[in-house]
Amino acid sequence: MSESQKLLHEHIDDSDSEPGLDIVPFPARRSSPSVIQSRSCSRHSSASPAPSSDGHFGPPKRQSSFAQPRPDGTPRTPNRVRFEEPRRSMNGDAQDAEWVELEGEDYLEEGQEGRERVQRLPLLTGIEAPSVTVAEQAFDPEDHLENARPRSSMRSSFMNMANSIIGAGIIGQPYAFRNAGLVTGTLLLIGLTITVDWTIQLIVINSKLSGTDSFQATVEHCFGKSGLVAISLAQWIFAFGGMVAFCVIVGDTIPRVLDAMFPSLADMPFLWLLTNRRAIIILLILGISYPLSLYRDISKLAKASGLALVSMTIIIFTVITQSFRVPTESRGQLKGNLVIRSGIFEAVGVISFAFVCHHNSLLIYGSLRTPTIDRFARVTHYSTGISLVACLVMAYFGYLTFGDKTLGNVLNNFPNDNLLVNIARLCFGLNMLTTLPLEAFVCREVMNNYWFPEEPYQPNRHIIFTTSLVVSAMTLSLLTCDLGVIFELFGATSACALAYILPPLCYIKLSKRSSKTYVAMGVVAFGCAVMAISLIKTMGRMSSSEPSQVQCG
Repeated sequence: MSESQKLLHEHIDDSDSEPGLDIVPFPARRSSPSVIQSRSCSRHSSASPAPSSDGHFGPPKRQSSFAQPRPDGTPRTPNRVRFEEPRRSMNGDAQDAEWVELEGEDYLEEGQEGRERVQRLPLLTGIEAPSVTVAEQAFDPEDHLENARPRSSMRSSFMNMANSIIGAGIIGQPYAFRNAGLVTGTLLLIGLTITVDWTIQLIVINSKLSGTDSFQATVEHCFGKSGLVAISLAQWIFAFGGMVAFCVIVGDTIPRVLDAMFPSLADMPFLWLLTNRRAIIILLILGISYPLSLYRDISKLAKASGLALVSMTIIIFTVITQSFRVPTESRGQLKGNLVIRSGIFEAVGVISFAFVCHHNSLLIYGSLRTPTIDRFARVTHYSTGISLVACLVMAYFGYLTFGDKTLGNVLNNFPNDNLLVNIARLCFGLNMLTTLPLEAFVCREVMNNYWFPEEPYQPNRHIIFTTSLVVSAMTLSLLTCDLGVIFELFGATSACALAYILPPLCYIKLSKRSSKTYVAMGVVAFGCAVMAISLIKTMGRMSSSEPSQVQCG
């Protein structure tokens, strides 16, 4: 026995740490032929028992490959073992390339379990710093990266959603109670608020179930091209109807305020335009709402939405305090109108117009810094809850004060010389100026998704769409001033489709049959009935010769 073999037998316990494992003193990526030969010998010896060197039978102990003799008798020592691996370049056979060794799970090779593995890659050269590239190319990350766009906190998202709800719709709640009756109107308002809260969340749930990122894409995924046409039309009509209603409100409120504050303004040359309804609509819509509508990100309107919520608080406070000071001749009758009236379905349309913000829901969800269903549900609960309280307060005080004389814009029922009411009118008009861009966002998004779904942002197209939407809505508002009819018409059609028909239909299509799907079926049936009956009654009243209570100022 050679000297190296004797040395190994004397320290056999140190070399065999685990039974059944070959001990190799140096990790190698490739084994030399001698090592392979020694391993095969070791496996062969473990397979058939043989007498050991001392004459005892039994399974031999596993030995290191260094214990095996070389064919020429030369002892194997660690100092004379050297493992060489040729380095192959990824760029050819160049031998003078720079190399870096990267370690980690991303660079592991198969077949090398139990060993530390190394991937050799050439160094990358000629890469500029990101700041240099951005400076030289004038790169705008918002044009290419969705994650680079500004994000909203939960407070900002709540303000945007609440502003979408507590907009023009809140001013029409006394008119809804006039159509349905006090008790029936209360039950409708509470029930529809709960339904709307649920269907808003259904839109995000449906989006995740279908793997889509927009309300339009979800409906298209469920119902094909016909679904895309239906949802696009419903979203666009509702948002555009909101733009028209906001322009009408601006014309109803701000000229009255300026005329009351400056009585001699109407007799001044050129300045008399500030008291003219049509002139003030054109001036303020093009001067304030249009520039705000040119923003690309809905999160940038969060501060304007916060100011709008403050102004709505002023309006509610004004209606509560000034309702007791209304002269007797301005008050209406309540007899026979407290429980139920024949205009229930028209009332559903008005309430739906106020609470439907489904067309904004995914935009607001996507603007969250951490967009999760739970966080969005909290935003939805807070927004609809605050809106419900505000609408109930406005409806009670407005309807109990003016009764059957209640107009679509309850502020128009108050006298023109009431200072606090004029302040509320001014706040409401300014509120509409900042809310109109939210609806323009939706209209523009619908048009882009329908006609240019795969194309990147184009500034010229953005300006053309925005300009055409604002100018066309402003033009229609110059031709009508009956806000109640606008609420009924758009609420009975597009609002019912967005709130009570399309979200539950998609949920039924995407989810398994459960108790929630049966609830969704009931909501769909309710929405279809309201849409059909309300549309027939509203169109019949518009075509009749019945005189309207609304007079354009």
